[in-house]
Amino acid sequence: MIYRHFIAPPRAFTQFSHDLIRHPRLSSDAVRLLTWQLSLPPGTRESLSRTAERARIGGCAFTRAKRQLKDEGFVHERRLQGSGGLWVTQQLVSNVPLSEAEALKLLAQMPVGPAGTTTTERVAPPQLAPGRRSPAVGEPTPPPTDGYPPQDREGNTSNQPPEPPAADASIPQPDGDGDAEPHLPAARALVDAFPALSPDLRHIPRAMRPELTKLTACWLAAGHPPTTVRTHILRGLPDDGTPVHRPGGLLRHLLSDVPPPPPASRVPAHRLVTPTPAHPDQQQPPGPRLSPPRLAGTRECTGDHVQPLLFRPVGDETRCPRCR
Repeated sequence: MIYRHFIAPPRAFTQFSHDLIRHPRLSSDAVRLLTWQLSLPPGTRESLSRTAERARIGGCAFTRAKRQLKDEGFVHERRLQGSGGLWVTQQLVSNVPLSEAEALKLLAQMPVGPAGTTTTERVAPPQLAPGRRSPAVGEPTPPPTDGYPPQDREGNTSNQPPEPPAADASIPQPDGDGDAEPHLPAARALVDAFPALSPDLRHIPRAMRPELTKLTACWLAAGHPPTTVRTHILRGLPDDGTPVHRPGGLLRHLLSDVPPPPPASRVPAHRLVTPTPAHPDQQQPPGPRLSPPRLAGTRECTGDHVQPLLFRPVGDETRCPRCR
């Protein structure tokens, strides 16, 4: 059971209707904003945003509360040009709902401009007063080019579009979409599997998948296997724990430049020769494993990853920064 004990305040109080406090379509922030405004002393020119700041009402909550008050007719505002050409916004707060005509009639009687000025006063702001200017001397001169490089003028334009860079003959370039079109189904399946490579690629925009499919198809048309594409993407992800906010843009950047496919690796003939051990029980020690120079000093993370993840340790750690 609930009990209520009420003591009427001896001073500094405002009367509100129960219909206002119990309004079914006004949130608690809207009721607090309205009652706070109505409790201000007469003549106070405090805006609704300032009241919301003093009442600890956040930005989104204030916008929602103000929209509710305007929809129910408790708040009206209009923007007009006051004395001196300054634009001001008039806000009217009432304890009962008012129509647009009633609100405009009351706003027309309110003062416009700073406190103490009305619509009948003509107070020119200081920034509108003309200043003294020195008269111009000499003939007008064109603005300086300020260091623009010399350009060859052709036709009626001064800035010709830059010539496209010559394609490198050593890099196979797909001839339009014709070379990449047969690889589109495989590229589409590869793009659909990108979110499984890393948690950073889980939220690839669906609208970007056709573009990423075409870029991936260019890689496949150039002779790169899907394993190379996946390895290239994993190497391009940040390994210091930095979150990826736009995975689609990162994939577009990583897949835009198609490198030439690596030549077929050939093992030198002297590496194929196995020396005969001096004794039948003597075992030949295995030779050193060859790794690319850019992978030197890296270590495979022992954490839980969909694909093997290489990172460059600082000390003797065995997990990447994200797993740590």
